[in-house]
Amino acid sequence: MLYRLDGSENVDGKELLKFEMHRAGAVTNTDLVTIDDHGITCWARINLDGELIKLNPPQTMVAAPLKRGASWNFDGQVGDLKVQQQYNVIGDEDIEVPAGEFHAFHIRGEQSSPSRMTIDRWFAPGTGIVKDVTTMRAADGDLLQRISLELAARPKIENRPEVKSDSASKRLSVSLAKDQFGKPTTTFSSDTPQIYVRWQGQRLRKGGKVKAVWIAENIGEDFPQDYKVDEASATVESENARGAFTLARPENGWAIGDYRVEFYVDDVLVEAVKLKIVD
Repeated sequence: MLYRLDGSENVDGKELLKFEMHRAGAVTNTDLVTIDDHGITCWARINLDGELIKLNPPQTMVAAPLKRGASWNFDGQVGDLKVQQQYNVIGDEDIEVPAGEFHAFHIRGEQSSPSRMTIDRWFAPGTGIVKDVTTMRAADGDLLQRISLELAARPKIENRPEVKSDSASKRLSVSLAKDQFGKPTTTFSSDTPQIYVRWQGQRLRKGGKVKAVWIAENIGEDFPQDYKVDEASATVESENARGAFTLARPENGWAIGDYRVEFYVDDVLVEAVKLKIVD
């Protein structure tokens, strides 16, 4: 991901800074914010389709003055969603990330609605958020997903990245890994216990279906080409839903060869990822 401050936009007579998030050649989200004596406040967002979504009331992202023990809440409407969050500054500490060492305030956010989520952020004055860890849990407390982001390089002035014209139509980002939170890979050994098929959607239809189909392209003479091994599907809960499918190793191990996983949204093929099983 790449974050960029890209000028300003006037909304309801108020000049707001445009804070863009770039991913895979697309601007996936733009926060429209102000920075003043009260801190950093988000007034609206622009989604992937260019739709302006106002926050009612505006959301405090970082309160000022920032100090240990400070706290603030957000209880409001973001589009059609009712969001309830509480933030506390639990301390300040030295932290090291790929961009270097920073003295940062540790902010912890607890979201109770629309889903359970814990957001840990380390904010370094003069730089911004240098680390962000978002943890999502089911109603019974079981871990669903954890996403960790770290600042890779210090902020600098440079040209806006190219935005690909075809990337806005991409509805699903996918990756394969050896465990749920592992590094993406497309090569697996024949004794890998499980292969995780991870996906994240954009502009999905609530109530729709995401399906993954596992296909063996070439695994020897005993199987025809493009042999269907298995499939799994999930119901979409929000337009930016995410999830993971797993395929367990057969009793005798994976057959060595070439495979692909096809991804469908509402039975329309939107993406395919190739992988290899090696000895």
